[in-house]
Amino acid sequence: MNYVSTRGAWRDAPQPFCAILLEGLAPDGGLAVPERYPAFEAGELERLAGAPYRDIALAVLSKFIGDIPAADLQAMIGRAYTAGKFGGDAIVPVRELEPGLALLQVSNGPTLAFKDIALQLLGELFEYALAREGRRITILGATSGDTGSSAEVAMRGRKGIDVFMLSPHGRMSPFQQAQMYSLADANIHNLAVEGTFDDCQDIVKAISADAAFKRRYAIGAVNSINWARIAAQVVYYAHGWLAARKSADGVVDVAVPSGNFGNILAAHVAKRMGVPLRRLILATNENDVLDEFFRTGRYRPRSAAETHATSSPSMDISKASNFERYVYDVVGRDPAAVRALWTKLAEEGGFDLSGTGAWKAVAASGFVSGTSTHADRIATIRAVDRRYGVVVDPHTADGVKVGLEHRDPAVPLLCVETALPAKFAATIREALGRDPSRPASFEGLESRPQHRTVIANDADVVRAFIASHAQPVA
Repeated sequence: MNYVSTRGAWRDAPQPFCAILLEGLAPDGGLAVPERYPAFEAGELERLAGAPYRDIALAVLSKFIGDIPAADLQAMIGRAYTAGKFGGDAIVPVRELEPGLALLQVSNGPTLAFKDIALQLLGELFEYALAREGRRITILGATSGDTGSSAEVAMRGRKGIDVFMLSPHGRMSPFQQAQMYSLADANIHNLAVEGTFDDCQDIVKAISADAAFKRRYAIGAVNSINWARIAAQVVYYAHGWLAARKSADGVVDVAVPSGNFGNILAAHVAKRMGVPLRRLILATNENDVLDEFFRTGRYRPRSAAETHATSSPSMDISKASNFERYVYDVVGRDPAAVRALWTKLAEEGGFDLSGTGAWKAVAASGFVSGTSTHADRIATIRAVDRRYGVVVDPHTADGVKVGLEHRDPAVPLLCVETALPAKFAATIREALGRDPSRPASFEGLESRPQHRTVIANDADVVRAFIASHAQPVA
């Protein structure tokens, strides 16, 4: 399996997996995508029913990774997905709330968020590829709350890796901040940017587009612009379908809280590979750019001033990076069309696909959407607790609320649990009048010493900080 860019780079010389693993953005500013989506052979997926999560991961990931020997990939999967890291051998439990309604619990990893599923594996992949090629890498990332801690825990202390993580100053929960800023490893650098997550993401893209700087410091990515993140998440949709289906070949609907679009893009990819997912139910919070698109065909990212700070902060995103990969699919995988749309986006602030062939492809792709507000989150947390005795975090509550709005009683609904409630104590306290439980290892987290540098919302300032703290390689 080789890879090209959504904007046309590498079409004459498709890149192997390990090359795009370490690359981040393509040279043309696009995102790496497979030349084609691999497909499950007849009966192949069904034969994995009841298999351990690690076996399903090997079956799926082998389709995307052709330049790592199977035995090496299997060993990395084994180290990434252990009972010790994920609280049990299930790795991703499927918890039935009632017949036909279940939670896909992808949030049991070391930082209590779904990002651990991909980033524990990414840490193994990075270390393997760097050692094999005798290289080092400077990881530059942006986080709205969960990616940062998941990436830093996965990369802390690894040889040949320095991490510079940008986060929006004052816009994460106290738990999320403490998870990141309490790490004191020499290779971890936390930069609190005076702006929004979108500002952080724009800085990452600007620096990654600086070819000379990127080459000098070997800049790579752990955000979901890195295709390996998406591939790793495809696994749990195959696993979830196997656990939730009503019959051997029955379809399942999935409801996914969405910010940067990577999580639900993985569901889209799983569907394109042949996993029988019917509707992909996208839930936004008050930052409803993606809901507006799937209802109207208009894509209009908001400015920083228009981006709301909400009680589901990891979804406080207006410009979803992975949306470009989806648009690439619905315009017929035509990079010229993607370039034209992103030029229009830059010049006019948006584009409109309604009334086009691409809009017909959107309708055929199975996406539906909806929005959830703070009041909706509080009501959903209360209802799920009262009805099922389960406490969900505010992002999961967004997904459950919108999922239930679109629920078809004849089709199982799988709601993705994206984080554990311990990370968002203030919202849980408001909803239920009590603090959420937290693992013993996180007791007193917020009182631990924190290490971070508050920095201006300026790519040049960030660039200078990296140059003064990272080891150049070229």
